[in-house]
Amino acid sequence: MAVWLAESRTITHHLKRKVGFMGIFHQDFWISSSCMQPGPLSSIFIPEFHEHQRSTLRLFPFNSSISTRFSLHRFKTTKAASQLEHLYSTDDDDHDNSQELDFPGGKVACMSEMRFLPESAGKRIPCYRVLDDNGEIIVGSDYEQLCEEIAVKMYTNMVSLQMMDTLFYEAQRQGRISFYMTSTGEEAINIASAAALSADDIILPQYREPGILLWRGFTIEEFASQCFGNKDDCGKGRQMPMHYGSKKHNFVTISSPIATQLSQAVGVAYSLKMDKMDACVVTYTGDGGTSEGDFHAALNFAAVTEAPVVFICRNNGWAISTNISEQFRSDGIVVRGQAYGIRSIRVDGNDALAVYSAIHRAREMAISEQRPVLVEALSYRAGHHSTSDDSTKYRSVDEIEYWKMVRNPVNRFRKWVERNGWWSEEKESELRSSMKKQLLQVIQLAEKKEKPPLKELFSDVYDIAPPNLREQEKQLRETIIRHPQDYPSDVPL
Repeated sequence: MAVWLAESRTITHHLKRKVGFMGIFHQDFWISSSCMQPGPLSSIFIPEFHEHQRSTLRLFPFNSSISTRFSLHRFKTTKAASQLEHLYSTDDDDHDNSQELDFPGGKVACMSEMRFLPESAGKRIPCYRVLDDNGEIIVGSDYEQLCEEIAVKMYTNMVSLQMMDTLFYEAQRQGRISFYMTSTGEEAINIASAAALSADDIILPQYREPGILLWRGFTIEEFASQCFGNKDDCGKGRQMPMHYGSKKHNFVTISSPIATQLSQAVGVAYSLKMDKMDACVVTYTGDGGTSEGDFHAALNFAAVTEAPVVFICRNNGWAISTNISEQFRSDGIVVRGQAYGIRSIRVDGNDALAVYSAIHRAREMAISEQRPVLVEALSYRAGHHSTSDDSTKYRSVDEIEYWKMVRNPVNRFRKWVERNGWWSEEKESELRSSMKKQLLQVIQLAEKKEKPPLKELFSDVYDIAPPNLREQEKQLRETIIRHPQDYPSDVPL
């Protein structure tokens, strides 16, 4: 053992002397505009770190003839070869550039003054916007052009989502389904982000994103079957209403625990990276979800692995009854991206054209540059958190009505579509009448359909059910026979 240790020390000493230690590779610095003057949309994204923070590759001398033998590699997520010639530099005159020290992560300039970073930058990060409240293009706006077909589909989907929410919410209030959540006030985030993505992009939602499924072709019948938990529900009645999922549409099933999907999304994105797929992962959360540890772990995980994932945070002001002022003291969510080395943007979530443009560009960045992007969409939850909530207990009715009427994202986008000559009052009336009729029929049919058989409670986990699971099924069936009045009669045994 002593001989082995002595030899190990000798080898270690030799490697230190011959190879040296490598510093940390930096990311190519990405310059961003600090204001919202008209210009390229790319310039509105906040860079992953400040200019004075950038550090280039710092290598101690090493023997290149053996470097390839002993260099450490993770999956090819760095562009180290193109960075070897860079030298560390800073333009910050407050730093003494003659006093620079090497630390893990790169060289750091020193200063004699003891200075704490302020808790905030003073001014809030500006918000990217294209349409004003009257649905007119803001002069000088840089945005992705929309053709008539896509624009009209976006608008009709927003109206359909709005009406679907209204009627399913009423069905719950009538006791016909057990639970429901609306997307009222956030229709633009749902539909516009979906329109900007490819069908190959994988979605890991929170729970207020049914519009993405609607855009991808999930039918009204499928929505109703899930909410009523009948035999046509692809989840076989095992999930709460609103917890949709569809492998066909690359939409991972919704899970109730908050923010767990975020770190999972990074793992999925990294697998796409390894397979060199021309797609990315898009995951959603609310402002409340960013208060979970999973959010911070996911952002750091994504930054380090350079995973092609787009994080979309719907900052609607409320985490159930907790206002954002009671959740955090930072300037919203967008500033957190830079802290983890992630490019970020803040967008008006009630502006469908701005959301579409920002997500379209974020997707391009994620795939072409193999990097994560954070998008904070500012909006307002104009409905109750869910059917289990009464939001008038913690906010005024006048406030809610203001956002429903004055800042309504559906109305704003309609004005723009109409101004282009692509929509009319006649088409509006026809759409709403047809959609209401279809929804009422679908709800009635879904309610009458048979429920999944009892055996489905125990299937799809094991190829062959283990003895304990078979025993549980046996006990359940015996209990139902003894107490039939306590179990639903419409579930086939």
